[in-house]
Amino acid sequence: MEVEISNRLATLGHPQRLSIFRLLMRRYPDRVPAGDIADALGIKGSTLSSYLSALMRDGLITQERKGTSLLYSPALETIQATFDFLLNDCGRGRADLLPRSVARDARGGRAMTDHRPYRVLFICTGNSARSIFAETLLRDLGGVQFEAYSAGTRPRSELNPFAVKVLQDKGHDISHLRSKNVGEFQGSDTPAFDFVFTVCDRAANEECPAWAGQPVSAHWGMPDPVKAEGTDAQKALAFQQAYGALRNRIIAFTNLPLDTLGRISLQGAVDRIGRMGDEASA
Repeated sequence: MEVEISNRLATLGHPQRLSIFRLLMRRYPDRVPAGDIADALGIKGSTLSSYLSALMRDGLITQERKGTSLLYSPALETIQATFDFLLNDCGRGRADLLPRSVARDARGGRAMTDHRPYRVLFICTGNSARSIFAETLLRDLGGVQFEAYSAGTRPRSELNPFAVKVLQDKGHDISHLRSKNVGEFQGSDTPAFDFVFTVCDRAANEECPAWAGQPVSAHWGMPDPVKAEGTDAQKALAFQQAYGALRNRIIAFTNLPLDTLGRISLQGAVDRIGRMGDEASA
């Protein structure tokens, strides 16, 4: 075991291999094509192949073939075993070495913060459609239990008109909505979040500073309706589908028993929501 752990740490000691591993963790539960990894990190294909082979050799990631594509995801069980060894063998299980949220779970306490309402941030690149849908849906479906926010890593100057029409047709109040930069929520004077969800792959691929307070985070990626081609009717359908898929996820999220789930169970629950199908139920 010690040799295996040493090999894993040595593999992750390389900056670009660590960047690949970090990206796959941010994208979990997605299985990411090699081409997407190369594009996101600017790594040549032959070099990326070598890095991926090293990560697979040490059991840190898994590979799956789908058609002609090779898809990659983090090997959570191996990662868990690595952390267990470091904390329990090297650290002798000291609770003061655990992240505070994990230590609370270990003591049997509730992992979520005690305040109400729960603060939730949805992030995408443009903050013009998907994250705006999610913010609006949670605000309207979550009631007083949640405060919903959204932001973009590279926000557009205005909301997408197709997205605005979907929200208007569904009876949502859009008067307060605007595209916002994620930087608005990263200052010392901004409220701490309980949950941070990325709803587009590109935003999840980007390096972002760690969020204060260790919020529960997950990736709820889905196709970008802004990229839909064809007639206006076909484009409108893509936005309807994105709205319907996010509505299903928001309903599942608001139905979680947040008062009783520990942080580990809660992480598994929001990851499962991220795997929900993208078919719309408008």
